[in-house]
Amino acid sequence: MTVTANMLSLKGIVKIFNAGTQDEKHALDGVDLDVSAGDFITIIGSNGAGKSTLLNVIAGTYTPDEGQVIIDGADLTRAPDYKMASYISRVFQSPTMGTAGDMTIEENLCMAELRGRVRSLKWGVTHQRRRHYREILKVLDLGLEDRLKQSVGLLSGGQRQSLTLLMATLTLPKLLLLDEHTAALDPRTAEKVITLTNQMVAENNITTLMVTHNMSQALQYGNRMIMLHQGGIQLDVQGAEKQGLTIQEVINQFGTTLKDETLLACRPEIP
Repeated sequence: MTVTANMLSLKGIVKIFNAGTQDEKHALDGVDLDVSAGDFITIIGSNGAGKSTLLNVIAGTYTPDEGQVIIDGADLTRAPDYKMASYISRVFQSPTMGTAGDMTIEENLCMAELRGRVRSLKWGVTHQRRRHYREILKVLDLGLEDRLKQSVGLLSGGQRQSLTLLMATLTLPKLLLLDEHTAALDPRTAEKVITLTNQMVAENNITTLMVTHNMSQALQYGNRMIMLHQGGIQLDVQGAEKQGLTIQEVINQFGTTLKDETLLACRPEIP
C-alpha cells in the first residue's frame, strides 16, 4: 500500500499529571508521531506506559501541556472531545461505553450515523434508515438485523462490542481509535471481534490506532507497530520488518532496556 499524506501528526506531545507535586507523572514526554492515511498501527506497552493517555490526547479528552495534534492538516490541539466527533471514532475496552443500553439497536445506529452533525426534530429512525441498518448488521453475522427494536442492554458483551465497532465505522472517521477493545471479552469472542475489526479497517481503508496488551494481536494485525515506555516511543516497526518479527525477538531485543513488567504485559494471551 502506497500512502503519501499524513492523517495524523503529533509534534512534541507532553502530558504531565499532578505537576509540581510529589505525585508528578510525565505520562507523555515529547512524543513525535506521523501516521499516514490508511495506516493500521498497533500500540503496545506496560501499564502506565502512556498508551491510553496518547489516545486521550488525540481524541481531545486531554489537552497536551506541550506540542501539537494535527489531524488531516488541521491543528486540533485545543479542540475539546465533543468537537472531535466529526474526525474521530473510538471503541473502548468496556462494551458498555460505546452504546446506550436503554436504547434500541436501531436508535444507537441512528445516533452513530448522525454523530458530529446538527440534529433536527426529524433525526429519528426512518423506514429508509431501518432498511439500511438491516443490511449493514448482516455483516456481523449475529442475527441482529432481525432485532432492531431490541434494547442494546440485553445483548451479550461480544454482540455489544461488535455493534459498537459497526457504529464507530458507520460514517467513516478520519481516525479510528481502539483502546484494548477486545480485552474484556472471552478469547473466542475476542477473536471474532478482532477479525471483524481487521476486515472493516481493510475494506474501508480507515486510519487506525489500536492499543492492545496482546503481543500476538500486535504482530499479526496492522502494517505498523509501536511500543511505548515511560511516555516515549521505544520501538517503531512497519512493513516487512514488522511481519518478520516474532514475540521472542521483541523480548530479546528490548528485554535489557525495558522493565520486566513491560514484557509481562505484552505476553500473548492464553486462550
